[in-house]
Amino acid sequence: MTLITTFEDKRREKQLKYEKSVLKEISVKDLKEQVKRLFGSSRLLTSLMNHAGIEEACYDMAIEAYLLGAHYSHFGTSGETATAVQHRCKEELTHFTNTLYHFFLYWAQNEEGIYSESLFYSCEQYIYSWWMEGFQNGRKRHKLRLH
Repeated sequence: MTLITTFEDKRREKQLKYEKSVLKEISVKDLKEQVKRLFGSSRLLTSLMNHAGIEEACYDMAIEAYLLGAHYSHFGTSGETATAVQHRCKEELTHFTNTLYHFFLYWAQNEEGIYSESLFYSCEQYIYSWWMEGFQNGRKRHKLRLH
């Protein structure tokens, strides 16, 4: 008797193995520092960070953006610029940014007022920075043939 596996199962298994190896390169300390650096200056967000799930949501979005950047990094090794590659995954990055932004707005409960535009730009910068980090680390892994 042999076990029959499909192409989808093998591809998913390979993807999970790659994601695990890529995630070894970031630490919780890096995640915390980035959250404090980008969101710690806003009065609204410093009061929101007292809630238990807010910081974890930021970590989740950072990890997703990081993995997306690492996944798309193989385009960067073939000569495309980071901006061109980012344009390829613009829809996913916009989704991550909007998800994080609406999560903050939900927890702010109409306290955002004039901060909503700066909050959106902070979310956008946060997602972009983690995407770029994943992209650069993924390119480095491809150059070292660790993919």
